Amino acid sequence: MKNKKIFLFLSIYFLYFLIPNNVYAMHIMEGFLPVKWTIIWFIISIPFILIGIRRMNKICKDDINMKMLLGLCGAFVFVLSSLKIPSVTGSCSHPTGVGLGAILFGPMIASVLALIVLIFQALLLAHGGITTLGANVFSMGIAGPIAAYGIYKLFSKGKKSKSLGIFLAAAIGDLVTYIVTSIQLGVAFPSEIGGVIASVTKFLGIFAVTQIPLAISEGLLTVIVYNLLTQYNKDELQQLAAIRGEK
Repeated sequence: MKNKKIFLFLSIYFLYFLIPNNVYAMHIMEGFLPVKWTIIWFIISIPFILIGIRRMNKICKDDINMKMLLGLCGAFVFVLSSLKIPSVTGSCSHPTGVGLGAILFGPMIASVLALIVLIFQALLLAHGGITTLGANVFSMGIAGPIAAYGIYKLFSKGKKSKSLGIFLAAAIGDLVTYIVTSIQLGVAFPSEIGGVIASVTKFLGIFAVTQIPLAISEGLLTVIVYNLLTQYNKDELQQLAAIRGEK
């Protein structure tokens, strides 16, 4: 199958980046958040995940091509979010990869992909953690994909450039993830002077140094991958568009 070839190509291309190196606590690391916020973010994230699972089952049931495409999006998230750069204590900067899944399948299904990836990374790579899973899912798997899908839909109307829409969707989805992460860290660890706002501002300033160029790179790569899918998986993309009520 053509989508199998694309999946194999991406797997080989990114294999280099999976070589183990020192861990700097990807996402928000295990045990870093106070118990109260750990519970709150779990509770907030659960409804989105349940909706995503139901939609995923509906779209992919008995359709091997959709399952392969979904697996490719999951691999894209896993690989990109494994490329980490040390940043704020207790977290780090990295691409997210969720924009592609949000564009193709919608933000709710993208949240399920993010959940699966975050669990694997926490258990197998010691990136992130189980106690912070709810917070990481909300920032990377819920807020980011919703922003990405909203931008994509906005640029899908009229005669606006589709490639530009995909680029902005992926890049802004990435940045929104880190805006939300900064808020999560800020409310959990307010500054002694200035409180939550000062703390959030500080986290945003530190993340911006590394995250802005990473977001731009992710946007460009997402456009390339989407164009490859358009070339080799045109039928599947049209089927997804019909399911979402798009032309």
